[in-house]
Amino acid sequence: MPINKGKKKLSRALPPAEALVASLLARGAVGVLPTDTIYGIVGSALRKDAVERIYRLRKRDPEKPMIILVSSMRDLRLFGIKTFPRMTKVLRKVWPGKVSVILPCRYKKFAYLHRGTETLAFRVPASISLRALLSKTGPLVAPSANFEGEPPARTIAEAKRYFGDHVEFYGAAGCIASKPSTLIAIDDDGAVTVLRQGAVKIPARGTIIL
Repeated sequence: MPINKGKKKLSRALPPAEALVASLLARGAVGVLPTDTIYGIVGSALRKDAVERIYRLRKRDPEKPMIILVSSMRDLRLFGIKTFPRMTKVLRKVWPGKVSVILPCRYKKFAYLHRGTETLAFRVPASISLRALLSKTGPLVAPSANFEGEPPARTIAEAKRYFGDHVEFYGAAGCIASKPSTLIAIDDDGAVTVLRQGAVKIPARGTIIL
């Protein structure tokens, strides 16, 4: 994953791309990376400053929460989210994968993420390399790399037309033209309500069978 710095050129060889990205994100940086679906503009979900910056860069509706990428189901504990057996069964069927799941999160300290909805959407991505990166960076907000209402960037060139030198790095992976993730909510019985059909086809309601 070649990394291009957004603000200035480097005069020396970069360290390994993943280590560089992890270091930048830990310091509150924002950048563009390929996900398992489309290019995303990413920042640490545990840093309010990074999250708010992404809202500004994307010109995103401030009342709409963003999807959070996590390395595994265990990361849900960082947000105080407790799963129950039937929910866990569904999560294990759709994760890792291109399915984002809305779960309750009523903690005020995460209001900068849930934006008053008291819910958050999470995904454990299908990409092994992306999960490895997430295990080092921690959870990342990762909305699509575009201004709200505009087409998602399919290439780094398109992403740069949106964000230019206002982000710290770009991670290139050629042209990505996948559908966005499918978005679901799970009730207390483990039944699934589909809020957005996407890369994974799921029945409109009922237990997921994969």
